[in-house]
Amino acid sequence: MTLDHSPVTAAGPVRQRTAGAPGDPVRAAWADYLAAARQLDGVRRGAATAAGEQARAVQAAREELTGVRTRLAPQESRLRELGVPPISLVPTPPELAEATRSMSGGPAAVLAALRDARRSAVGADDTLAARGLPRVAHWPARSRNLLVYGPLGLLVPILLIVVFLLAGTGAVTALAVLVGLPAPAVAFGLGWLLVGRCFPAGPGERVDRTPRFGALACLVPAVVVNAGIVLAMLSS
Repeated sequence: MTLDHSPVTAAGPVRQRTAGAPGDPVRAAWADYLAAARQLDGVRRGAATAAGEQARAVQAAREELTGVRTRLAPQESRLRELGVPPISLVPTPPELAEATRSMSGGPAAVLAALRDARRSAVGADDTLAARGLPRVAHWPARSRNLLVYGPLGLLVPILLIVVFLLAGTGAVTALAVLVGLPAPAVAFGLGWLLVGRCFPAGPGERVDRTPRFGALACLVPAVVVNAGIVLAMLSS
């Protein structure tokens, strides 16, 4: 009995060592399974990321499309009022084919095309709203608004200089200075209204009136001229 069981007992450790050997097929299969699982998880994560980006692009394209439609509708009405034939407001087949080709790359390409269309619509809004001043409408807001605030802010100071040169440092000049004190506020108020009339904003936007810059443009000339006249009157 002892001789019969001794080979079986000795073989047990041998099988255990073989199971843990580097060439064990079970361990190799387990390693292959882990590698495939990691690869599958990476593919799943990449697909989820791509799907999320595509969904965001689709949502952004829908919002962009709504904005473009909002701009185009009043532009079409305005152009018809100006006498543009309705057939000229409809895209031609080559234009439709080019637009279709540019948007064939999926939601991202559609979003890019819609953004280009929005920029073109904004340019058309500027041209239509400029009322004969298409170049000025594309200037920076401060430079453009200075064309309104500047002349209004200089009007009364120039009149004060004329009165001072004609009447000298007498009571007439003093009265003119007193009467002209509210002039900067009046000039700024008129400029505020005229900027909105001359350079109206597009749909969904606000007029950039640059109020601080406009106030300075109306106030500085008046302060400089009044200060100079008062100093001349005091020194006389």
